[in-house]
Amino acid sequence: MVAVSYEGRTAGEVVAEIEGVAPGITVELEPEQEMMTVNMGPHHPATHGVLRLLVDLEGEVVKDLKPIVGYVHTGIEKSCESMAYWKVIPFVERMDYLSYFFNMQAYCGAVETLTGLEVPRRAQYLRVLHMELNRLHSHLVWLGTTALDIGAMSVYFYCFRDRDRVLDLFEMSTGQRMHTRYFQVGGVAEDIPAGWEAKARELIDVIRKGLSQYEALLDRNEIFLIRTKGIGIVERERLLELGVTGPLLRAAGEPWDLRKEAGYLVYDELDFDVPVGTVGDGYDRYRVRLAEMKESLKIIEQCLDGLPEGPWIADDRKYVLPPRSELSTSMESLIHHFKLVTEGFRVAPGEVYNAIESPRGELGCFVVADGSAKPVRVHFRDPSFVNLQALRDMAIGEYVADLIQTLAMLDPILGGIDR
Repeated sequence: MVAVSYEGRTAGEVVAEIEGVAPGITVELEPEQEMMTVNMGPHHPATHGVLRLLVDLEGEVVKDLKPIVGYVHTGIEKSCESMAYWKVIPFVERMDYLSYFFNMQAYCGAVETLTGLEVPRRAQYLRVLHMELNRLHSHLVWLGTTALDIGAMSVYFYCFRDRDRVLDLFEMSTGQRMHTRYFQVGGVAEDIPAGWEAKARELIDVIRKGLSQYEALLDRNEIFLIRTKGIGIVERERLLELGVTGPLLRAAGEPWDLRKEAGYLVYDELDFDVPVGTVGDGYDRYRVRLAEMKESLKIIEQCLDGLPEGPWIADDRKYVLPPRSELSTSMESLIHHFKLVTEGFRVAPGEVYNAIESPRGELGCFVVADGSAKPVRVHFRDPSFVNLQALRDMAIGEYVADLIQTLAMLDPILGGIDR
């Protein structure tokens, strides 16, 4: 037995003494830190979808990270090439399945640009109304699941309670709670029903009260603050290099929002602010998204106040189905309806990229037409796919426990990433 004191000495000094006292004994110490590679996902609730992360750990610290995607690849973009233009809509809205109205607007806006079709003002207002409600819906799902990842279970129930009220409005105006196919080339499928506006105004009050509840539960919650403040910081310049957009970029202090910069539909007529952060950590990402929900409520209220009268879809029989009321009285309308449904409409050769501001950032749709009734190419720039690049920068040097909330703050939707 060799008695050795460790106090005040390095492991190397202790080994030297042992070998000097007891010749012939070789002492090997394990490395103080050992690298380990672990799989996170792909089947795990905290990955927010079928996402696999290959993580290199030194103890509990993340040293490297590689996202691996493709587990829910659906081939939606390729499928669109074999569909008539109007049949593409149900496909694209299922990519980012929390932002279906935005998917439809990106695609329909691209086709409308190619055809020169002008969307009536009432339809533009209705589109903005439904997209901002959809933004609320998406952010509520994000907030509830992110709080649950950190351990705040009550917030999850409250968020899904309010999210369900938003879906009630979608069901009332479109007949479906999700994947509504409400946006059509040239406008929307039908006008909002009687009583919808009153329900929407009630929802505004409900969500405002709900936001106050979320803030009361989280803003001064010591556990939430410790888990989010100073965690996952990435500099604004680095985010710009990676092409990151949306709340992640705005949380780092860059006020880039396509609703302001591009002014599509009637956004340039509406009064709203673009919330930005200062540090760009998890807490800033949380605050920016909560502030965005408040701004969405302002936009919804303005749209309800200024909703114009008039048609909700363009009166262009080349691209738009005739009213159902005419089908039983007009042979011309019946023939036109039959040809559009069976053959679709033709689009002159050309290509266009149409970008909008989705809940996760810049959502762009690239459409190529060759003069036939089917697009040659439909490709989407999905913000979840681009923003996922930043996860490595956010995670390296942080604890593996913080990786869970960092990924949650990223708000990725794997349906949009793989598509």
